[in-house]
Amino acid sequence: MKTPQLLTALILAPALLFGSVAYAAEPVGETVTIRNDGDNTYYEYRVNGQLSEIKVVPKVGPAYYLVPSQQEDGDFVRKDNPDMRVPKWVIFRW
Repeated sequence: MKTPQLLTALILAPALLFGSVAYAAEPVGETVTIRNDGDNTYYEYRVNGQLSEIKVVPKVGPAYYLVPSQQEDGDFVRKDNPDMRVPKWVIFRW
């Protein structure tokens, strides 16, 4: 009496285990990939699978970003400073 139930469980167990696995073709949303290359650590930021920017953190010195160039040629341009200009007005002087 236990043998048919055990046999059914053994037959259905692999189907239940492997049938519920789902694979995504492309990651959706924002993803970050971290790579270490000896002296530098690279953080690759992707939005919907497309590379949007790379943060480079060297062992010595400040971190900087690589962003896509405006020419649409696939090259990346180094950005150390943000595009924001900070006013340098003199408020007090004595």
